[in-house]
Amino acid sequence: MAESKRDYYEVLGVSKDADDATLKKAYRQVAKKYHPDMNPGDAEAEKKFKEASEAYAVLSDPDKRRQYDQFGHAAFEGGAGGGGFGGFDFSGADFSDIFGDIFGDLFGGSRRGRASQGPMKGMNIRKSVRITFEEAVFGCEKELDMVLKDPCPKCNGTGAKPGTSPETCPKCGGKGQVVYTQQSFFGMVQNVQTCPDCGGTGKIIRDKCPDCGGTGYTSNRKKIAVTIPAGIDNGQSVRIREKGEPGVNGGPRGDLLVEVVVSRHPIFQRQDMHIFSTVPISFAQAALGADIRVKTVDGEVIYTVKPGTKTDTKVRLKGKGVPSVRNSQVRGDHYVTLVIQTPEHLSSEAKEALRRFDELSGNTLQSASGEKETKTGKKRKGFMDKMKEAFDD
Repeated sequence: MAESKRDYYEVLGVSKDADDATLKKAYRQVAKKYHPDMNPGDAEAEKKFKEASEAYAVLSDPDKRRQYDQFGHAAFEGGAGGGGFGGFDFSGADFSDIFGDIFGDLFGGSRRGRASQGPMKGMNIRKSVRITFEEAVFGCEKELDMVLKDPCPKCNGTGAKPGTSPETCPKCGGKGQVVYTQQSFFGMVQNVQTCPDCGGTGKIIRDKCPDCGGTGYTSNRKKIAVTIPAGIDNGQSVRIREKGEPGVNGGPRGDLLVEVVVSRHPIFQRQDMHIFSTVPISFAQAALGADIRVKTVDGEVIYTVKPGTKTDTKVRLKGKGVPSVRNSQVRGDHYVTLVIQTPEHLSSEAKEALRRFDELSGNTLQSASGEKETKTGKKRKGFMDKMKEAFDD
C-alpha cells in the first residue's frame, strides 16, 4: 500500500531540492551500508536496501521525480507489471556507475583501476640518521651508505634477455587490467582489477635477463650525502629528491626521506626554538653577587648574578637558543635556572666562620631560650646573653 511506504527523500536522507550529485552520494552510502553481501541473512537490511534502491530509481529520473513530487507514491501504483522490487519497474534506472564502485569495495577491486601502461613514480625510501644536540642546532653534513636499485644496464630495464622483448600479456591484452562480471540484484555488474599475470604492466617476460632475473633492476651500494639544516628537531625528516625506488614505465624515481634522531644532551634540553639548562651557584655568590660562567651552545658566557638572588631564579640569554629551520638568522633564547648549592663538607674553620655569620645575621642556630647544649656537653652562650653582658660592662 502506498500509505505504508516512507517518503523517498526521507529514505535517502536528503532534502527535496537535492541535486543529482547529492542523490547519488546519499544512495551510495545507504546501498553500501545495507547491501545483502555486507549483511548476509539480515532480512531487515535487505528490506532497507530495496527501499533505498526504489527511492533512487525514482528520484534519479527527472520525469519520475516530477511525477512523484506532484502525486507521491500514487503516481506509480499498479503500473509496474512486476518488473522490480514490490512491483516497481527499475528498467529505466542506471545503477552501473554506483554499483561498480560498491562491488569494487566489496571484492577488493576498483571500478576505475589504475592507468594502464602510464608512468608511475617510484616508492619512497625511509632511513634514519643520528646526530648530536649541537649538530641539530647548527646543522651538519652526513653520509648514508645505502643499497639502491638502478635500471639493469644489460637489458636497459626491460627485464628481458638481450635479443628478446617482453610480450603482450595474453590475459589482459596489454591493458594491465582485467574485468570480472558479477551478478547483482540489478543484473550483471563489471568489476575492474589489476591483471594478476602481469601485475598491471601489460607485459609478460618469457626469457628473463640473467643479470637482473627479469626485474629490470640491479642493486648497487652507494653513498648519499645528506645536508641536515640548522634548527632541525628530533623526529623531523629531510627529503632528498629522486633517491628512492626507480619509477615504473618511465616514471620518476621516488624520494629518500631521512628521519633525524637527536641524541640527548647531558646539560641542555630543548623546547621548540628555546634551550633550557640549570646552573649551580654558591650561597656566597647568591648573597653577595658575582660573575659566573654559563655554558651555551655557542660556548661559555659570563653572567653577573645579582646580590640577594634566590634559588630557582630564571635568567634569559637572548639569542642563544636554536635557529629557525626556515631562517637561520632567527634564533630562540637560552633560559638558565640558578640553583643555590648547599655545601656537604666544610672544614672546621669554614664551620666557625658560618656560625659567626649566623650570629651576625639573626642567630638562627641558637634556641630562643638563650642557651643550647652542644653534642660535647658544653653550653654555648646565646646571642641575647652576649648582648646583655656587653651592656653590663
